[in-house]
Amino acid sequence: MRARDKAAVSALRTTLAALDNAEAVPLDETEPHNLALEQSPVGVGATEAARRELSERRVVDIVRAEAAERLEAAAQLTAPAHAHRAAQLRAEAAVLHRLLDSPATP
Repeated sequence: MRARDKAAVSALRTTLAALDNAEAVPLDETEPHNLALEQSPVGVGATEAARRELSERRVVDIVRAEAAERLEAAAQLTAPAHAHRAAQLRAEAAVLHRLLDSPATP
C-alpha cells in the first residue's frame, strides 16, 4: 500500500465495508425504542450492537461477489469515454482475485 496503489486501496476499502455490512445484525423490533431517560442503557458499551461471526466460506463468497460485481460493471462500460473507469474496475477485481488465490498466512 506504500506505493499508493489506488486500485488496491479502493477494492479493499469497499470490500471491507461489504464485510462489515454482512456482520451487521438487524435491529430487533421487539426491543422498546422510546425509553424514558431513567430506563436508558448507561455505561461503556451500552450502545454497542452484537455482530455476526462470518465463516471463512462466507468471507470468501463476499470477496468473490465484490470482484464479480466489478467485472460486470466493467463489461457494461463499453464507450471509449469510460475505458479508464473500466480498466480501474478490472484492476480492482484483479486485486481481489489475488487475495483469494494467495495462501493463508498463519
